[in-house]
Amino acid sequence: MDAAPLGVIVSVAMGIALAAAAGFRAFVPLLAAGLAIRFGLVEAAPGFAWLGDTGVLVALGVATLLEITAYLIPGLDHALDVAAAPVAVTAGIVVAAGVMVGLPDWLRWAAAVVAGGTVATAGHALTALGRAKTGAVTGGLANPLFSTGELLMSGLLAMLALLLPFVALAAVLAIVAIAIGRWRRRRA
Repeated sequence: MDAAPLGVIVSVAMGIALAAAAGFRAFVPLLAAGLAIRFGLVEAAPGFAWLGDTGVLVALGVATLLEITAYLIPGLDHALDVAAAPVAVTAGIVVAAGVMVGLPDWLRWAAAVVAGGTVATAGHALTALGRAKTGAVTGGLANPLFSTGELLMSGLLAMLALLLPFVALAAVLAIVAIAIGRWRRRRA
């Protein structure tokens, strides 16, 4: 490991929290991490400086706007829940690996895939379940409000990850606990 142990731990906490944010909106944490890398607020992991490149930031900005807009359309939001699952998990893995510094490559990728992929999946599953329930109860009329809440959660979690990684990680653990609790209730 190259970096100081505390720096490594902070970057891992940041990566996991950003991955969790990808479960709510795939492109928001990628854009946030890219901007933080671009402006020197966060160190990019080896091979991930491209996240801060102008072209990538423009593409992520457009993708973020399209994702936000699409999720505000009842019906389309349900279709996106299915299609966006692999995108959210992939985005979670990439953003986690992109900010985890000071780890050997194999360990960084293992942590990004196992921890980042798991929390992105949990967040996405939690929101898909919530949207399905909201849609069933309101006929889809409240789905734009639910989607706005997801967007705010993703943005807040991404900001916390970049500014207060340990607070963000605590929030992620709470989200995972909620997801597990809901899953257990559904099975009972």
